[in-house]
Amino acid sequence: MTATTRRSALAAGLALPALIGTAAAQGSQQLVIATGTTGGVYFPLGGALANYLSRGIPGMSATAEVTAGSTANFQLLGANRVQLVFGQVDAAVDSVRGAGQFRGRVVPTRAIAVLYTNRMQVVTTADRNIRSMADLRGKRISTGAPQSATELFALRLIAAAGLDINRDFRGRERLSPAESTNAIRDNKIDAYFFVSGVPTSAITDLAATPGTQLVLVDHEQFLEPIVREHGPVYFAEEIPAGTYPGQNAPNKQLSVANILAMREDTPAQLVTQVLNVLWQNREDWARVHAEARNFTIAQQRTSAAGVPWHPAAEAFWRGQGATLG
Repeated sequence: MTATTRRSALAAGLALPALIGTAAAQGSQQLVIATGTTGGVYFPLGGALANYLSRGIPGMSATAEVTAGSTANFQLLGANRVQLVFGQVDAAVDSVRGAGQFRGRVVPTRAIAVLYTNRMQVVTTADRNIRSMADLRGKRISTGAPQSATELFALRLIAAAGLDINRDFRGRERLSPAESTNAIRDNKIDAYFFVSGVPTSAITDLAATPGTQLVLVDHEQFLEPIVREHGPVYFAEEIPAGTYPGQNAPNKQLSVANILAMREDTPAQLVTQVLNVLWQNREDWARVHAEARNFTIAQQRTSAAGVPWHPAAEAFWRGQGATLG
């Protein structure tokens, strides 16, 4: 997808009220889905979802757009430039509170589905001699693309580990995962942060580079300080050995849930249509990326969503048998 195409689609989103009026008159409807970078999991899942919605809802034309990630997605949702977003719960919580990068700009974010877990991955290679968060001191790092959930989570993890983002690193870049992988290969950075489902293509590409031994830095020990500061949106998990080529040991890391979200003022009928189509296509979605296997009834919990449900989504999931407890 070209930059021009993406800009055109997002510009079309600015005219949402007019589009809705036109759609009602013509029996057609436009829906823009904010995903993430091309090296992550949101983008392929979003592309497939757009295809399902365009086929499954009469008159629907849905498109999936490349974005910087979760923070940018909720900002676009607040500006009415997109109608459906993938996003991390930590960024979603900030959006409804008007906190962090949303300071003074509350977004009427409402969860419509809880998806899978996003794993924080602190990525380096064996030749950099980085085995712990403390070993990052004095190194060159990338904390993710600007306005991404990776950047949000990375800065929180760095602070929880007792490191100062402004003083403790020889250099800091703000690169996408694919750009970060290239930067490590070119010896421009020593490590990077990326939060995503696993496996993710950018890290797989780095691990598969001839002569490269991938290292994922453990950091689960920083759960208590990060939760104490930012609330219980994070939890400890483990990336099994063998998830990536040459990954010989499990990675003990921190995670956060992902949601699909729409605005509070989204018509109930549209929310229900989106969820019906997605739920009917869930088996095919799991073939697009393995993380979609984790899109289950059991995942639909209010505590995991982090933000209020859209009433139509709450009704949908209760109808499917979810307890939402």
